[in-house]
Amino acid sequence: MTSATDYVFTRDYVDNNRYVDSYLTLKRLVANGSALRIISINLQHYLSGELFGYLTHPDIPTRDPHLKIADVGTGTGIWLTELGGRLPKSVHLDGLDISFHATPPAQWLPSNMTLRLWDVKAHVPEDLAGRYDIVHIRNFAFVLQSDDIQHVLDNLIKLIRPGGYLQWAEPDVASFRIEKTKPENNVDALRQLLHLSQGQDARLSPTWVPNLTTLFTNSGLGDVQSDARDAPPHLALAMHECSLPIHELIARKTQNEGVTHALTDLMPEIAKETREGSCWAFTRWIVIGRKPRECA
Repeated sequence: MTSATDYVFTRDYVDNNRYVDSYLTLKRLVANGSALRIISINLQHYLSGELFGYLTHPDIPTRDPHLKIADVGTGTGIWLTELGGRLPKSVHLDGLDISFHATPPAQWLPSNMTLRLWDVKAHVPEDLAGRYDIVHIRNFAFVLQSDDIQHVLDNLIKLIRPGGYLQWAEPDVASFRIEKTKPENNVDALRQLLHLSQGQDARLSPTWVPNLTTLFTNSGLGDVQSDARDAPPHLALAMHECSLPIHELIARKTQNEGVTHALTDLMPEIAKETREGSCWAFTRWIVIGRKPRECA
């Protein structure tokens, strides 16, 4: 039997998510909301890749050495930089976002990658209309309201050249469930945390994700396909632990002392329930569609 002092780290969700040299360094990052968000975005990217096994859907052709690809809401740029490493340097990569605070300095980005400020809900600039062979977007479930979806989808389609593809990836929060190693596992804190967080903003309870396939079709896209996957238990646990620190960011954003105190009390119980064999699980979706060639 091991003791609490036989290991220098903490064996909890913070320890399991570490991308730095020590627990103390990571604790400083937790105090820095931007740094914590960057770690979470990058880790979620690799976990999603493990689940789906691809960056672009296998039915999206990527052999053209002169492809133009846009990543909308690029965040840290991790999807584009990894994809760019698999494609010729002649491919043009654009990261579009309303902020680049999470993105590496331009000098550290691939030479064929550029960044451009653009709000996906704003007017599509004339020079971007019909520009791209592939447009990629993901993780907007907590950004957009249901009433925003059709307008945003229309904007994304405007970016694509005739014959080009749109790929949209999201977690379906409405599919939330708790996976357990044993039926008798206590999950009271896990349920309370979801209720507490979702109560802070309506965008934290999206229901539109499973409708993307229908929305793609109704918006005129062809060859529409959806890939909905549930992670195996070991991967679901990693995804669960990756998402847990985000609730501290939600509390910091709301500046609600009651929520902050409730989280302070809940998180040790969350860590305990997780160690004992319980975690959140969600179905995750990737939906693709092709813009008809006859579209102008």
